[in-house]
Amino acid sequence: MVRLLERLAPNEGYTQSALDSVRLMRSDRPLGRTPVLYEPSIVIVCQGRKLGFLGNEVYVYDAQHYLVLSVPLPFSTETQASPEEPMLAVSIRLDLIELSELMTQIGAAGHHPEAPPTGIVSTRLEGDLAGATIRLLEALTVPLDAQVLGPGIVREICYRVLTGEQGGAMRAALAHHGRFGRVARALKRIHTEFATPLNVARLAEEAGMSVPAFHANFRTVTQTSPIQYIKSTRLHQARLMMIRDGVTAAAAAGRVGYESASQFSREFKRLFGRTPVEEVRDMRESFTLSPAVRFGT
Repeated sequence: MVRLLERLAPNEGYTQSALDSVRLMRSDRPLGRTPVLYEPSIVIVCQGRKLGFLGNEVYVYDAQHYLVLSVPLPFSTETQASPEEPMLAVSIRLDLIELSELMTQIGAAGHHPEAPPTGIVSTRLEGDLAGATIRLLEALTVPLDAQVLGPGIVREICYRVLTGEQGGAMRAALAHHGRFGRVARALKRIHTEFATPLNVARLAEEAGMSVPAFHANFRTVTQTSPIQYIKSTRLHQARLMMIRDGVTAAAAAGRVGYESASQFSREFKRLFGRTPVEEVRDMRESFTLSPAVRFGT
């Protein structure tokens, strides 16, 4: 895995692969607690170590453990890496339509126990999943293999996750049933419409809950309040715009729905601990998105 990822991800930060849903991650240096926003995804670390912090919980993902998120979550991470042993990982964005088909097939077989839903889990990396990951990385180095074989291997990886140690909790979360599902749908709307005015009372009404019940269930899933989650989502999106698109802080503020640039700067510094200019300067390598490496056929 390490040998393949060093070829596929030669630059720090994120590198797009030949598949739209797959990105490679690399860090050549340690990073302290850093606020991040992960979309629903599977993150498999092949070298180095990452720690995820959400509320009072700590999630380890390293060469022995992978991370899965069933909903988009802002949390903070710590990265353990060095120039000699960079942190190398593969991130697979979850396709909820394809997952629903897989879950239907798994449910029909009836051999896998259910569990309470959860938004994030760290799970031991088993042999079948590790083998599929190696085959995916190998396919990504050959353009035609990536196109023809890649989607099937991604599907297999998703299947291994959904039937793995904590697959029941993931299946329950991704099925979007019950109160967890209603909060998950609200999260999806927030991420789709973060630049528009979002009213918590309206979100609660759409979720079929009273405002107090919505707050309580929202905090159970995300470890934060709806208002803080909306604010965090906007600020994370603005940071990516400044780093990857080169827009100014004022332009990013307007794009994510802030009417006041000064309010944006205050809230940005409160979340990230630095001004927008300082954060972009120091985190550009960690969050840049490089194009896919081109290999010969």
